[in-house]
Amino acid sequence: ALLVSLHRAVEPGRQARLQARRERQAFFDQGGLPDFREDTAAIRSGDWRVAPLPAALQDRRVEITGPTDPKMVINALNSGAKVFMADFEDSTSPTWRNLLAGQQSLAAAVRGDLDYTAPNGKHYTLRPYDEQAVLI
Repeated sequence: ALLVSLHRAVEPGRQARLQARRERQAFFDQGGLPDFREDTAAIRSGDWRVAPLPAALQDRRVEITGPTDPKMVINALNSGAKVFMADFEDSTSPTWRNLLAGQQSLAAAVRGDLDYTAPNGKHYTLRPYDEQAVLI
């Protein structure tokens, strides 16, 4: 019942977008060129600025990328790299269990209470926050 009601709610909009996509592709197929949409002109002509880059992201000379299991997150954040990019794509098998566990590891790291004890008894903890890589 949920899927049926969801389908009924979104299908008309989805079909309209697919039709607009076909029309846009036909325009390109006839030699038309991409351009900005007219309904977004106010954004482009407005007086606005992007916020300055946070200080923590201004030095990205050394970055490390890795999986999101607790041991690897701790080791990456403690590595001395400037930035740790949590990788949910290439270094993590994207099962629901792995993705959820990875999110839980990152949430614990952000709270500062992530730790891990290996089967051999070795205990891993995070360094103080100001000594950790920036998590992205």
